[in-house]
Amino acid sequence: MNSSTSRQAFRVAALYRFCRFEAFAELQAPLAAFCCARGIKGTLLLAREGINGTVAGTEAAIGELVAWLEAIPELAGLELKYSHAAEMPFHRMKVRLKREIVTMGVEGIDPLEGAGAYVAPQDWNALISDPGTLVIDTRNDYEVSIGTFQGAVDPKTKSFREFPDWVAAHRDELEGRKVAMFCTGGIRCEKATAYVKSLGIEDVFHLKGGILKYLEDVPAEESLWQGECFVFDERVSVSHGLEPGDIGLCRACRHPITPEEKLSPQFSDGVSCPHCYEARTDEDRARYAERQRQVALAEKRGEKHIGS
Repeated sequence: MNSSTSRQAFRVAALYRFCRFEAFAELQAPLAAFCCARGIKGTLLLAREGINGTVAGTEAAIGELVAWLEAIPELAGLELKYSHAAEMPFHRMKVRLKREIVTMGVEGIDPLEGAGAYVAPQDWNALISDPGTLVIDTRNDYEVSIGTFQGAVDPKTKSFREFPDWVAAHRDELEGRKVAMFCTGGIRCEKATAYVKSLGIEDVFHLKGGILKYLEDVPAEESLWQGECFVFDERVSVSHGLEPGDIGLCRACRHPITPEEKLSPQFSDGVSCPHCYEARTDEDRARYAERQRQVALAEKRGEKHIGS
């Protein structure tokens, strides 16, 4: 990580751990209080199957949080990816209780028992360059639209719940091949690979640490990544070295937008973009325009508007 990045004010931690966590609900209140007392913001999900989320704060605050979580026996051994941001990338702190820490909606899938084989970032290029490997991007279509690995299959899912249906429709293409899957930080692939293996397909792999770890560890000149990686915070996207990317976000439909799309006559900041213009009415756009006006007024006052 270069020195300009390391001087940025906020440390961003993407973390998860699958575990047997029966007392997860008891952690909600103390975890929220711990984070709020240190100015940490973001979202953490707790479920019987573990913890997942992304948070940001000062380097000291994030260090304290990680140490606190690691001291809980069930959560020791967190999968962590760090990056930095010049401004706080979240509006508030949320700790939520869930049925799953990543929602696929298939009962009985246990990554602790049946996930695919991890592949380190430095070994990923060799695997996905093998003609016998089927490379699958397990993220949703709007994420894939701004970047993916060379030669990867896009299932065109709107949500992770659709992934099992896509696998069912394409199972013949998976049979007898190496299947390599990847996602943003690694967590979706824990379940995706476990699901595919539960169907009797054995030669299944996934990128350890996800795209974020690959972009951090693999030099740009050696990379097979094309584009930028969507992240679920105000940075919107990151590129090699986890530097902030050039992708923006339509505040009307939350779809990522490229610099070129911002030049479209259908783009109006906070009101519409080429992805949502035809799906919205004039009344919708008028409402969004008023919200954007309130955002601009809040910014002039040096405040953050909650709808921004």
